[in-house]
Amino acid sequence: MKYLPIALLSILAFALCSNAFGGAKVPSSYPTIGKISKFDDRLEGLLAADAKIEVIASGFEWTEGPAWDKEGGYLLFSDIPRNVVMKWKEDEGVSVFMKPAGYTGVTDYGLEPGSNGLLFDAQGRLTLCEHGDRRVSVLTKEGGKRTLADNYQGKRFNSPNDLVYHSNGNLYFTDPIYGLPQRADDPRREMDYCGVYLLRPDGEVVLLTKEFTRPNGIGLSPDGKTLYVAQSDSAAPIWRSYPIKNDGTIGKGKLLFNALKYKGDGPGNPDGMAIDRSGNIWATGPAGVYIFSPQGDLLGRLEMGEHTSNCSWGDDGSTLYMTVDMFVCRIQTKTIGLGF
Repeated sequence: MKYLPIALLSILAFALCSNAFGGAKVPSSYPTIGKISKFDDRLEGLLAADAKIEVIASGFEWTEGPAWDKEGGYLLFSDIPRNVVMKWKEDEGVSVFMKPAGYTGVTDYGLEPGSNGLLFDAQGRLTLCEHGDRRVSVLTKEGGKRTLADNYQGKRFNSPNDLVYHSNGNLYFTDPIYGLPQRADDPRREMDYCGVYLLRPDGEVVLLTKEFTRPNGIGLSPDGKTLYVAQSDSAAPIWRSYPIKNDGTIGKGKLLFNALKYKGDGPGNPDGMAIDRSGNIWATGPAGVYIFSPQGDLLGRLEMGEHTSNCSWGDDGSTLYMTVDMFVCRIQTKTIGLGF
């Protein structure tokens, strides 16, 4: 399928559009961007024909890791170069939630020192993948931050990227080299591979696989029996799936989807993902957000015309929030995300 040019944003346009609160019609001043491409008729069960991609915030350097706080009713996301976690709330707009977010050192630490993936745990605590401090951490309810993991067998991680919690408390995360100032050639690097890891509730860190050149986004099926991992390698832009064993480790993986032939459609590589209750996978990749069936069939694609990094569910679970280069976007869906 040939990629078509994206329409310019209508910054001053006002429109009536469905929001996430019962589908009521309310005035909206948010500009819209891009288009939706259908590859399979099953997409009609997931998105309305008139669904729009809204830009709810802009002006950032590089956005990542959107995470919805159910208790507070707001979205958090990382602006990695600025080393900050931002907050967006419908009736308040954008504000700084936390700075520094991923690097607490006193020397320069390259172009991407901040936090990347964000996720709330079962207790409602924010868990962060930190580039500069090279760890997975959690904000405690009483204040302060606690390190969950910062090494494997005594060697520091490269730069934890994305993460997902299993219902049993196991935490799965990826560790590429994007946060290291000189990336693969950085002298501070202590591992000669990029790993996918399991962090058990008791603190044990288990290396699951180092077969990925650039492991990135990560997700779980609704039944918790399948792990999905994205690879953000331009030469091999793929998603793989793995059966999860009883002990939390993984079995032999298989290719879920190869996006190599779509590389010319637009900017980006496989990155973050969000899973809905039916097991459909909403995953960022070349040209936007790919919508896969649980079997890996491509149903559709949200095309923003900019490099799309990650996505997650918010509001009542039917809104997909997306970090898109300097933008934060959202779209109303006809499905419900996991966790809602």
